[in-house]
Amino acid sequence: MTEKSSPPGRRWAMTGAAGLIGRHLRSRLGDAFDELLLLDIEDIHDLAPHERSLRVDLRDLDALREALDGLDGVIHLGGLADEADFHDLADVNIVGSYHVLEAARLGGVRRVVYASSNRATGFYPTTHVVSPDEPPRPDGLYGVTKAATEALCRLYADKFGLEIACLRIGTFAAEPATPRELHTWLSPRDCEAAFRAAIEGVYTFTTFYAVSANAQGWWDLDAGSSIGFEPQDDAMTFAAGIDGEPSEP
Repeated sequence: MTEKSSPPGRRWAMTGAAGLIGRHLRSRLGDAFDELLLLDIEDIHDLAPHERSLRVDLRDLDALREALDGLDGVIHLGGLADEADFHDLADVNIVGSYHVLEAARLGGVRRVVYASSNRATGFYPTTHVVSPDEPPRPDGLYGVTKAATEALCRLYADKFGLEIACLRIGTFAAEPATPRELHTWLSPRDCEAAFRAAIEGVYTFTTFYAVSANAQGWWDLDAGSSIGFEPQDDAMTFAAGIDGEPSEP
């Protein structure tokens, strides 16, 4: 369900800004910000005029609290991006995300755009079109951390009034390369559109699938459409060069 409010201001931060999606969004969304603070455990040197960079670990609440103070929003991309030891996943992806949310709350940040994952519902059968309103069914420990952080996001929206969008991201790539990606692909153009809708759209809390308009998609896209995300690309454009069927689930 999407509840409505008005768009926030234009002074934002981005965690995980040195990563693949972070670099892509920086190249496409410069017009969305007056200021963009780039946060990562790596140094970032190729700064645009509206950007500044700060080296921060998600496990450091005090550093995040200082960095986010007084900003309008934060795009939270940071974290471990695949299966790993659960203690490491929990420390970075769950506790680190809690630190981002808590720093946002304490610093008066109005909106958080959270990079969740389709893996939070990866154990639904491929014959079922999954809606964001259905219960999580993670397909691994990484997916568990995404589902847990979505629950934290819901708490911070309900209890503290933060505006939060949870984007369940598909397979981000220039083009699909495997049978599974014919169903899960998120094109660069549609990635930009998904995050732009979350940054500029009107809502108080929403969860939606950030995925292209794939003819054989596995996820209901209505929640994204309701805040302005209208994907344009279809993985089937590349189907002739991809053989086989995706494994279950």
